[in-house]
Amino acid sequence: MVDSDHIHETLPLVREIFRSYLKERNQRQTPERMVILDEIYFIDRHFDADDIYDAVKGRGERVSRATVYNTLDLLQECGLVQKHQFGSSQSHYERSFAYQQHDHLICENCGVVVEFCDPRILEIQRMLESIHDMQIRDHSLHFKGTCRDEKACKDRQTVQRKY
Repeated sequence: MVDSDHIHETLPLVREIFRSYLKERNQRQTPERMVILDEIYFIDRHFDADDIYDAVKGRGERVSRATVYNTLDLLQECGLVQKHQFGSSQSHYERSFAYQQHDHLICENCGVVVEFCDPRILEIQRMLESIHDMQIRDHSLHFKGTCRDEKACKDRQTVQRKY
């Protein structure tokens, strides 16, 4: 569930970041783009473009699929959304501003995605920066395997995959 206090603190900041980004690049700040941004920051899971399109349309907003895809690209460019490929051809996203860095464990059979955070990964990142005299700005780590609980995995396979 989304922490409403966190959203109320974060949403004005991400709106301003996005507005500034659009202005710097002479892009239009449209109501549709802002509605898409708001929807993304109220979703508490990984999502795809269709999830956003369906949610926005379900609220009675007028928006095209092309606008959703274009807005996702802009949000990714300005660091407000992170894009993932979890083994399927479809891209999945998650909000990225003011959220803890984490990595993913993915079942190749049922598609379940487990998020985890291990401080040792940050230690490795810092060591790599030092050894290679480089400043790492981002990383993506996905472990892929299969669920040990075969029954639960098969049950999840019968339900539509949602990353």
